[in-house]
This record gives sequence, C-alpha cells and structure tokens, in this order.
Amino acid sequence: MATQRPSSILLVVLVVVVIAVAGAAAALVYEYNKPKATSPVLTVSEGSNVTVNYIGEFGSGPQTGRVFDTSIFSVSANNQSYPKSLEYQPRGPVTAYTPLGVHVGPNAPASGYTLGNLTFNTVVPGFWQGLIGLAGNQTRTIVVPPDLGYGPLNTSCVATSSLVYTVPRLTYVSLKQFGVLYPGVDEVVGQNFTDPTYEWNDTIFAVNSTTIAVLAEPTLWETTHPNGLPFAVTSLNATSITLSSRLTTSDAGLVLGQLTSGSVCGKTKFIVNAVNPAAGTFTENFNSEVQGETLDFTVTVVDIFPA
Repeated sequence: MATQRPSSILLVVLVVVVIAVAGAAAALVYEYNKPKATSPVLTVSEGSNVTVNYIGEFGSGPQTGRVFDTSIFSVSANNQSYPKSLEYQPRGPVTAYTPLGVHVGPNAPASGYTLGNLTFNTVVPGFWQGLIGLAGNQTRTIVVPPDLGYGPLNTSCVATSSLVYTVPRLTYVSLKQFGVLYPGVDEVVGQNFTDPTYEWNDTIFAVNSTTIAVLAEPTLWETTHPNGLPFAVTSLNATSITLSSRLTTSDAGLVLGQLTSGSVCGKTKFIVNAVNPAAGTFTENFNSEVQGETLDFTVTVVDIFPA
C-alpha cells in the first residue's frame, strides 16, 4: 500500500498557524514588559494653595516645647502630652478644628484667596517656604527663626516695674470714679468690701459731696496679686503699705500677668520676661509671646490646589 503524505495545502496551513501563534506570544511578551505610564506626584510649589494640619511649638526660650497653636482638636485637648503656652487660646468645640488654608507665597491679599468654600491665608514666610516640595499626606517639621516668623521684640512694648513698692493706706476717690473702681459697693461710711486690685479688706472712711475716702486694711504678710502677680505685705504703718514681689529669676518667661486698667501697645496681658533682684526690678513684655522666638511647626499637607 502506498504511504499517505500530507498535502501541500495542509503544510502551508500548519506553517501559518505556527507563525501566528509565535507572533501572538511575542506580542504578549512585549506588552507584559512594556513600562506603565505614571502620573507625576503633585507637590507644593510657590503659588499653590494648600490645606494643612499643624502643631506650633516654641523652639526657643523658657516655653520651649509648649504648644502655642494647633489645628488638631486632640492636640488641643491633651495638655499632658502637649503642654500649652501662657497665651494659648483654644478654638472651641471640635468642629472649630479644621485644616488651615495657606497660600504658598508672599503676595496673597490681606483677606486671602477664596476658592469655593475654602479661604487660603497669608502666613509668615518661614511657614509657607517650609511647605514647598511636600506631597499630599506628607509631614515635615519646619523650624522658623524670628526673622522668618513674627519678628524681634518691639522694645517699646516692654515695661520695667519695681519688685518692691508702697501704696497709701488712705485713697481719695471722686464719687463718679468710685462707682467705676468699686461697682456695687454702697457709698456709706463704715462699709466694708474686698479691694478688687489687692484682695484685702477696704473700708469707706469718709464721704462728702464730691469725694469718698477709702481705707485699706491689710494684715502684715498677707498675700496679694496685683495685676495677677504674687506680692506680700512686708511693711505696714498708719499711712502706707509696702508690697514685695515673690517673683524669682526662675519665673522669667513663665508668668502671665494682666493689667487691671489701661493697656500697653494695645494689650492688657503681659509676660514677666525677666526678674532682676539686684536691680530690684522685673520686666513686663506686652509683645505677642511668639515675637522674638524660634518656632517649630509640625505640618501635614491635606490637599494641594496648584496655582
């Protein structure tokens, strides 16, 4: 019997199939190894508008490590892990704590930029400069020296006071002024009341048509807190009272006082930023507590809106 051979047509078909399969495999291999296109990572640049969460702490001075501001409620509420500065002001309920909108650059209008329901504010140069290059959800600690922060101390807002001073036992007050200084006190001879400045006992000594005489009646070594500072009555006679401060050099930068009347540089609160027993003086700093200090901001970028 003759051997059956494949027809030439069948051989051609087989060759075409083999070539097609090999070609498909090669194409699949090519597609598998082809690098995938990726979008560049969006980072903060000058001109961007960003939202950030932050913790602001002192990096210098007696309050080093204390938080003076934050956008994070859990940080504000935790005084053990995050001790607060003397002038720290909480924002309020948890809903008041939201990421800060920041314009990255020096030329934002005073009122900031508004995009939709977001406002992007101007911040100190060191803050926005430290954001450049960060990507979303990235965290960095920015160290801001005074010249890139809130500037040096304004010396005209620093006052010097005595550690020891005297006040008269008998004070004469006009009828009009009496109601302002001692609200709610009956203008009757012999009336006793607590002195609003010194906390000791006062008595109305005399009254006429224009003036009221007020007699101060402290006890020796009584503690008092004029302007919120610790003093003691160290001498007492018929005409005068001597008050001696209990401030020490270790209190410098860590004691907050407040004027009971008047203001300096538009402020009533001040920080005792120096105590000099040798000179018998202390200084009251009415500058903002962040002026003249290096500040550390731990920031996390939430969203980036390119320029």
